[in-house]
Amino acid sequence: YKVVMTGLPPEAAPKYPAELSGGMKKRAGLARALALDPELLFLDEPTAGLDPIGAAAFDELTASLQKTLGLTVFLITHDLDTLYAICDRVAVLADKKVIAVGTIPELLALDHPWIQEYFNGPRGRAAVAGSKANRAEDRG
Repeated sequence: YKVVMTGLPPEAAPKYPAELSGGMKKRAGLARALALDPELLFLDEPTAGLDPIGAAAFDELTASLQKTLGLTVFLITHDLDTLYAICDRVAVLADKKVIAVGTIPELLALDHPWIQEYFNGPRGRAAVAGSKANRAEDRG
């Protein structure tokens, strides 16, 4: 059941990890993590190694499972697209310590040079543009 929830085809279940694509491995790991019906799901760089389309699909899957199963998802990521797509609150780690915690708008309002560079640099601006485009598609 959890294998199907993660979007893996049933024929993937008996395969060895070496026989799965990168995205399928991520989904298999997610199915394994969901097997015991946790309330809290930890994900470490869940979109690392995926192409942009695969990463976006994994973000959508994570958000869907979060809503459907009522999960709290705690994730570590450098992927700004993932932050904008699925995170309600963000803890910013810099210089080996948490320097801020809040929603993305709250973080953007802070006058901290590292946070400003991270969120307003080229990759941050691209993530914001992609996030706005996705919200417009969802409404249209």
